[in-house]
Amino acid sequence: MSKRSITSENNNFSKQHVSEDDKADLYFNPKLWTQEFKDEMKSTILNNKPFQWGCIDDLVDEQLLKDIRTEVETQIQFTEKETDIYKVNQSGDLANLSNLDAETLKRLPNLFKLQQILYSTKFRHFMSYITQSGPLSNCKVDLSINTYKKGCHLLVHDDVIGSRRISFIIYLPDPNRKWKDHYGGGLRLFPTVDYNIPHSDPVAKLVPQFNQFAFFKIQPGYSWHDVEEVKVDKHRLSIQGWYHIPQEMDLEGFQPGEEQNWLNENESLAHTDMTNFTFPSIERPLSQDDMVSLSAKLSNDDNIFLSKYLSSYYLKQETINQLKDKFLTNSFISIEDFLNDEMSTTLQTLIKHNELNEPIPTKLEQVEQPWDLARPPHKWQFLYLNDDDNKSELNSKLSNLRTFFQSLQFKKYILEITGLLPMTQDILVRRFRPGFDYTLADTPDLNTKIDDLLECVLEGTLSLTPFDGWINEGNGGYQLYMLNESELREDQVSGNDSILINKPASWNSFNLVMRDADVLEFIKYVGFNSKGSRWDIKMSWDVKDTEEDSDDEDDKI
Repeated sequence: MSKRSITSENNNFSKQHVSEDDKADLYFNPKLWTQEFKDEMKSTILNNKPFQWGCIDDLVDEQLLKDIRTEVETQIQFTEKETDIYKVNQSGDLANLSNLDAETLKRLPNLFKLQQILYSTKFRHFMSYITQSGPLSNCKVDLSINTYKKGCHLLVHDDVIGSRRISFIIYLPDPNRKWKDHYGGGLRLFPTVDYNIPHSDPVAKLVPQFNQFAFFKIQPGYSWHDVEEVKVDKHRLSIQGWYHIPQEMDLEGFQPGEEQNWLNENESLAHTDMTNFTFPSIERPLSQDDMVSLSAKLSNDDNIFLSKYLSSYYLKQETINQLKDKFLTNSFISIEDFLNDEMSTTLQTLIKHNELNEPIPTKLEQVEQPWDLARPPHKWQFLYLNDDDNKSELNSKLSNLRTFFQSLQFKKYILEITGLLPMTQDILVRRFRPGFDYTLADTPDLNTKIDDLLECVLEGTLSLTPFDGWINEGNGGYQLYMLNESELREDQVSGNDSILINKPASWNSFNLVMRDADVLEFIKYVGFNSKGSRWDIKMSWDVKDTEEDSDDEDDKI
């Protein structure tokens, strides 16, 4: 496209009214309107894997996008937002550009032009044809600007929200420099293991470049993708938007009931049974013999056994009473230096050696027993110790520690410091690799198979992360509990009043939390630039309240 002719044409805009379709002709690459190109794109998108997607280079006039970059850098305010699923610097929604006053529009004229041509009749018809999506709304405009700085990311999701029909991204990194693969920030696409179950590894990745337009047809159960973490100190600027099902106020394409049928179909996805595709499976069994023995107090022999692993300070009756008072008051306690010095030193040495000397598996096929990969990735992703193993000293020590936490003596200790009787248990040794792993926010799976259980889950997490740099360096890896009273995806982690606990990864610290169905929990994605993995042991118990039983006995007396 000739910059000189465009400049000449652009001067005419101030002299006469120009339709949106005329602007589309002016600013879009002319190749878009040829039937040959449209048919080629239609065929490519239909046959692309793992779902229907496409990419167009040199979408619009280069100078227009450069002018937009200047407007963004000088006129747009960005807010850093961080939730379980993303970390990004985001502008406000741009859909209201058409409603802005004249003075504001003077500061954003090129953004306004881009919005007009993206939602023009001509370009919407083009997008509808090449994706075979059906008609697209011209009145429901959905646009925002994101800048991904170092550490920013967006985890696996499918964009199935509301009436969205097509997702698109216009990339605006530095036009004078090529964005390289090792910078991160790529758009990665994931195949499915089964309907609505994404695979752990992507099969396609688009490395963003200036004036590149990536898009895909939103396909419930299939259009899984993420934005790879930006690994370097550079900005990956982009304009993100969606095309929607036509609305009642649209002049063309509206069909009564179409959007509601689409919403009903998507709602059913939320109830997809993932049992056969979720690893590890969460089971909390406990034998009847253990339940009988748990009614007894800690004996001297019990304390001797516990002292092989735990700090003797936390086995003193005075300390136990203090911990119990704190737990009964707050439903939460945090214990530092939980393991004794010998166990702590041995584990820290072995974990550091593993971090510094052993290669980290980066794909599912590279993970070897006794470790396995938690999946599917729209729920969680981390390595976990699946079987006992004596071949590796570290694996053996971790297996023994897991067995210790499964012991009758430790469950009696939990009873002592909480007043809660563990009826079931699940103990999981986990490793969260830098640049890969996380858990997304979820509520606890409450047990309905045993009578008289409290409607909550008692959760313990022993953090065994040997390297520092987790508090103020933005590397993620923290464990967060928050009330499920607001839309987490629309909120920020920092400064959120609904946050109950935010615990950074650390060494030898033990969190114990009583969590009900109104509390979300997640482990934040561990950043690529962290010094090492986050290691922990996660414990879950269904419990009965022995304090209530005692009160009942007192009433009888």
